[in-house]
Amino acid sequence: MPKSQEIVLAEPRGFCAGVDRAIEIVERALTKFGRPIYVRHEIVHNTYVVNDLKAKGAIFIEELSDVPAGATLVFSAHGVSKAIQDEAKQRGFNIFDATCPLVTKVHVEVAKLHREGFEFIMIGHKGHPEVEGTMGQLDRGIHLVEDVEDVARVSPAQTAKLAVVTQTTLSVDDAAEILAAVKRRFPNVREPKQQDICYATQNRQDAVKVLAPNVDVMVVVGSLSSSNSNRLREVAQRLGTDAYMVDSPDDLKPEWFAGKSRVGLTAGASAPEILVTQVIERLRALGAVSVRSMPGVLETVHFPLPMGLGDKSMQAAG
Repeated sequence: MPKSQEIVLAEPRGFCAGVDRAIEIVERALTKFGRPIYVRHEIVHNTYVVNDLKAKGAIFIEELSDVPAGATLVFSAHGVSKAIQDEAKQRGFNIFDATCPLVTKVHVEVAKLHREGFEFIMIGHKGHPEVEGTMGQLDRGIHLVEDVEDVARVSPAQTAKLAVVTQTTLSVDDAAEILAAVKRRFPNVREPKQQDICYATQNRQDAVKVLAPNVDVMVVVGSLSSSNSNRLREVAQRLGTDAYMVDSPDDLKPEWFAGKSRVGLTAGASAPEILVTQVIERLRALGAVSVRSMPGVLETVHFPLPMGLGDKSMQAAG
């Protein structure tokens, strides 16, 4: 590494309000009800966070049959299908829903328009838990498209009442391209009143668009399973900047930084700041000499906790 190497931090980066809320729900449930607390799917897509909560007493499961009767169960930030909600109620669990409120907003919109006779085209990634949760709000009439080619193949039963929704963690540019193809094929399609892609995803991508052209290499802190982290890497690469995603400082390779004088650093919405700090320490060990933050949007969004886990209930429990 050149001796003058500088690290430039993207702003904003890291945890969003939905992730903060989801982790706090699990931690408060552990405090109030004791271990173990069962969580359906990874609470957020980050290895460090999941391992930290496991150490505190959280047990992550995919099948509700793995949860004992009467146990406390938390739904992950990605949301779940109606079938999962119904099964959990039938099994009598003590349930706390950590679904991000911005995902819940999409679920509510789907349910409302379905009652009005709408079918849906959903823009998203097949197999992602958020997509499965949103599509699982209905038993029919919702069609997934992953790319422009899918739009040409999709065949709703009717087009008079057709609406489009999107996964909240997509690339803004990708979603816009696919939405344009949907509108070309179905000119009367109903769009969301507000874009479904969440504020945090948008802000982090916008920050990378500003930062990437001004650095020699970009590092994105995030797990491979994290959709929004993957999109940050792709945004930088599209701008012609070498970009790598790391789950921990151990993933950094010295050759990525050979001859590079400026390193951009960001983190996905599910990646904790402690990992960013550890990556900075590793980059310093590799030769970086200074760190500065770029100017960026200040995020002040805060989502309330579910009933039964708020401050008053915790004081009462204590």
